[in-house]
Amino acid sequence: MEESKEPRQEGSQEASEPSGMETTEPELGQEPLAASEGPAAEGQPEETEVSEPRAGLGLDRRRYLLPGALAAAVVAFAAVGIFVLGMFTHAVAFDEDGGGSTVQVVQGGEGAQPTPAGPTPTVGPVDVSVDDDPAQGPEDAAVTIIEFSDFQCPYCARFDAETLPQILGNYGDRVRFVYRDFPLTSLHQYAVKAAEASECADDQGAYWKYHDLLFQNQSALDDASLKNYAASLGLDTAAFNQCLDSDSNMSEIQKDYQDGITAGVQGTPAFFVNGVLIEGAQPYSVFQAAIEAALAGGGG
Repeated sequence: MEESKEPRQEGSQEASEPSGMETTEPELGQEPLAASEGPAAEGQPEETEVSEPRAGLGLDRRRYLLPGALAAAVVAFAAVGIFVLGMFTHAVAFDEDGGGSTVQVVQGGEGAQPTPAGPTPTVGPVDVSVDDDPAQGPEDAAVTIIEFSDFQCPYCARFDAETLPQILGNYGDRVRFVYRDFPLTSLHQYAVKAAEASECADDQGAYWKYHDLLFQNQSALDDASLKNYAASLGLDTAAFNQCLDSDSNMSEIQKDYQDGITAGVQGTPAFFVNGVLIEGAQPYSVFQAAIEAALAGGGG
């Protein structure tokens, strides 16, 4: 079963609170190709040394190297000029076109996340299934919010602690909230196992209490900690531990992940408000606007 934009390792946490979303890899469980794994990166690039001219060839070599160096310099300056001209032309064209919503990419090492300029515009609602995942609110609610989330994602924890309570408190039975798993395995070593553990807790009717514990303890999601949380909630620890150790819920996690990919999810958290995509840990006002629009459109 089951972080705007925001991408993206034991206990791997982002060093600082980034911009609202974590990016994802192509398939659940598939790690991105490391720099040392590609054919062009086998070992470190060899250093290229330029040999000294042989004795007796110094004058002749200078005679031919000088024109070559001038030609290379001319080519380099020409290339820079073309690049600058191209960038200027692009900027003018963009300004004339009126600009638009942009995404700024934060440059950095592993885990650098995209910075959304606002809610990602969509062509129209996406048909996203609620599957049989844990939910809060009545099934016939006017608005359904489906979140694709990761228990190690700090932006997902922020939404759970700050924004979700406001949504549920202000809209009550008019909203149904559904949680689906979208673990980012290249960033978070424990995300998959935490998702499995939440399913094991769901088997014993304690999903949401366990869900909250995971977000409150993101720095401790190893197997021992996951089992301790189950014990602290008074669950049947023997059944819980057997469930967690057997990976019996792995197919459910994979299904959630694949459904997210099919729906266009690129990172966590990602939300669908009656099918309309909102990416990243946006402020409450963004969700409020989307919910009000859905209520107006559906007569709620």
